[in-house]
Amino acid sequence: MAEKVDRLTRVNALLKRELAEAIERDLVIPSGMLVSVTEVNVSVDLRNATVYVSIFGGKASDRQAVMHGLAEERLNLQSRLGRTLAFKHTPVLDFRLDTRTEKGDRVLELLQQAEKEESGRDE
Repeated sequence: MAEKVDRLTRVNALLKRELAEAIERDLVIPSGMLVSVTEVNVSVDLRNATVYVSIFGGKASDRQAVMHGLAEERLNLQSRLGRTLAFKHTPVLDFRLDTRTEKGDRVLELLQQAEKEESGRDE
């Protein structure tokens, strides 16, 4: 069992690295925006992979356009992975927007705001 977990961990890391490089090279990203592959979760049978992507900068419409571009390039990215990696089956990619960083930033902002209000009352 531990061997399967180790294998999945290695495959996730390998897919993450390869996809990050491919996206950086092949995807047209508007200036002022940064696209980062934050996590990849491949299924146990290696046939499907969920790819979490963070997009920094730009407006919400720009982020949606990048996600749409990833969906359109999915087959090309899968083909590239198939040529690069020696897997029996190339996983079907499912791109999802990762908003954990934005949510974390919002929590920190609220904590700082509460701290300022608390220190203002103490004075």
